[in-house]
Amino acid sequence: MGRRILHLRFGLPAGYDTELPERLRRLLEDITPRVQMIEPDMAVLDLTGAIRYWKRDARGLTEVVQLRALAHFGLPSSAGCAPNRMLAAMACALTPPGQRTVIDDSPEAIADFLRPRPVRELPGVGARTAATLGEYGLHTVGDVAQVPQLTLQRLLGARAGRALHEHAQGRDTQVVDPTPAPASISTEHRFAHDELDPAQHRRALLALADDLGARLRTSGQIASGLTCTIHYADQSSTRRSRVLSEATQHTVLLARAAYAVYESLGLQRARVRSIALRADALRPVDLATRQLTLDASDDKPLAIEAVADRARARYGHQMLYPAALAIGSRRPSPRPRDQGSRPEGPRAI
Repeated sequence: MGRRILHLRFGLPAGYDTELPERLRRLLEDITPRVQMIEPDMAVLDLTGAIRYWKRDARGLTEVVQLRALAHFGLPSSAGCAPNRMLAAMACALTPPGQRTVIDDSPEAIADFLRPRPVRELPGVGARTAATLGEYGLHTVGDVAQVPQLTLQRLLGARAGRALHEHAQGRDTQVVDPTPAPASISTEHRFAHDELDPAQHRRALLALADDLGARLRTSGQIASGLTCTIHYADQSSTRRSRVLSEATQHTVLLARAAYAVYESLGLQRARVRSIALRADALRPVDLATRQLTLDASDDKPLAIEAVADRARARYGHQMLYPAALAIGSRRPSPRPRDQGSRPEGPRAI
C-alpha cells in the first residue's frame, strides 16, 4: 500500500477560542502522530500507518476524522485524501464543507482527477506562468503532461520547468512534518458581501498589513515571510507565500509584500469573500538587520510610523490610520486568527 495523505480544511467560526487549534491538533494526533497544522483552520495528516492500525480504508478513516471534529468541536470540514500532499490539497480545495474527495493511488485514478484541472491549480503556477503556458495552448494539467520536460524548461527555466513537469504527472515529494511550525500571527478581513472590486481588495490588504505591523511592533517581533489567503464565494481558496527580502515589522514593507503576492494571483473579476494575511517565521526584533539604501524616502514612512505608534500609545488606537483607508467606505476591520496578544481597536496611519 502506498502513501495516503489527508488534507483538511475546517470551518472555524468567527471569534473562535484561541486554544481551539491546539485542541484540534491533539484530537487529530489521536488518529495518527504525523499531523502538521498549516494554519489554524487547516491540517495535513499522514494516514499511511494509521489505516492498518484502525483497520479501515482511506475513505473510512477520513470519515472518522471528520466526524470526530464535528462531534467534539462542532467543526464541519472539507477533506481531500490522495497518494501525496499536492493531490490531497487540490482535492480538498474542490470539496464542499462536510464532504470528502478520495483519490485512489492507481495511475488511472490520478490521471482522471488531475488532467482536466486548469493548470493554474498546480502549486507554483501563478498568473504569469499560466499566461505563458496559455500562449502555447497549454491550459489544463493534461495539456502540460503531454509536453516533454525539456520543452517546459525552455519555456519557464530549468527549475520551474522541471517542477511543473513533475506536478503535471501527479508526483510530489513533500512529507508531513509534525514538527511545530515557527511562530506566526494571522489576521483576516471578511467582506460584507462578495467583493469584486480590486481596489477594495487592496484596501483590505493595507488594513491587514497595518494590523500585523502594529501587533509585531507591540510584541517586539519581526516576520521573515508573508502568506496571503484569498477565500472565494464558491468556497474555494488560493494561498501564496513569499519570503521577505529582509525580516521586518513595518507596515509599509509588509503592505508592499502583500500587494506583490496579490498581484501574482492575477485575479480578474474574482468574487472574494475574505482575505487573510499571516506573518510567518517570527523572531525577536533584536535579531533584525536593515539593508542599506541610498533612497532617503524609504526612511520617511518608518519615521512617521514610530511617531504614530507613540501617539496611539498615549491617545488610543482609534486616533490614526492610513489616509487610503479613510477614502470611500468604512475602514476594513481585521480579525485576529492566532494565539498572540492584540491591542484593542484599529491601529494604523
